[in-house]
Amino acid sequence: MDERFRALGAWLAGALGGASPRIERASADASFRRYFRVFLEDGRTLIAMDAPPQRENSRAFVHVAGLLRAAGLNAPEVLAQDLDQGFLLVSDLGSTPYLGALDAGNAKRLFGDATTALVRWQQATRPGELPEYDEALLRRELELFPEWYVERHRGIGLSAAQREGLERVFSTVVRRNLAEARVYVHRDFMPRNLMVCEPNPGILDFQDAVHGPASYDVACLFRDAFVSWDEELVLDGTIRYWEKAKRAGLPVPADFADFWRDVEWMGLQRHLKVLGIFARLHYRDGKAGYLEDTPRFVGYVRHAVSRYDELAPLGRLLDEIEGRPVEARCMS
Repeated sequence: MDERFRALGAWLAGALGGASPRIERASADASFRRYFRVFLEDGRTLIAMDAPPQRENSRAFVHVAGLLRAAGLNAPEVLAQDLDQGFLLVSDLGSTPYLGALDAGNAKRLFGDATTALVRWQQATRPGELPEYDEALLRRELELFPEWYVERHRGIGLSAAQREGLERVFSTVVRRNLAEARVYVHRDFMPRNLMVCEPNPGILDFQDAVHGPASYDVACLFRDAFVSWDEELVLDGTIRYWEKAKRAGLPVPADFADFWRDVEWMGLQRHLKVLGIFARLHYRDGKAGYLEDTPRFVGYVRHAVSRYDELAPLGRLLDEIEGRPVEARCMS
């Protein structure tokens, strides 16, 4: 029992009127937050969140939870809070994440529920509620790729020519991302953060939500960090989301081909960011296991590179990193 766990237990006793319930570790994530399941005498369970205030923004969690619930979505209800200590007590959405439940038999239904919830979230968009997913933030995220994946993980210092080529790619990616219409963005809307429950889905890990490109969350949903889906399912699910979004009056392109390009360019920004984040989690934060999924993201990046000539410098860099022969590519 560490010092914060003891402090959490003392706070819970006060929040629960002096009760001393059984507490078990529920989960941890890539951040510095920890979650504990609290077992009440009447058989109900709640979730206690420990989020060190010097590292995590619990105020954002409370705010976004309120936005999600006001939109009619199944996010945890905040029952008690101590933001100075970084402790929250919230409702329990269960222990069955999409990641562990999805299979060929239920994927269409579960993804359908997820895209319906996503449309409802985006319909609730109001200006001024969430930070802007602006050029500065998009670029900061992209810079994680050369800093942590290329230089720290792969041990490769970029030459001036490589850096120049990567900068051209980054500028193109950001320009395309910023050209999209803007809505509420969960920013980690993937099967690991969606729970199978009633109403479905339960939505977690939303505290980093922003106001940004409309394609971000659907790109995140189908190009998952921890499991890969065949292209037919990805395309079908994205089309079904786009059709729902159009019917709901959301600002998606009228032509699906244009929206699909938005998804691919937005997905590329996320894939490069995640490659950097997973390397940083390993080397800086001592969190094992994330590097095992980096080949999945390299595959996502290569898929995009194969489709757009503007990404040729990124393709050459990946070839050089992996020691592959450099293939001839045309430049647009």
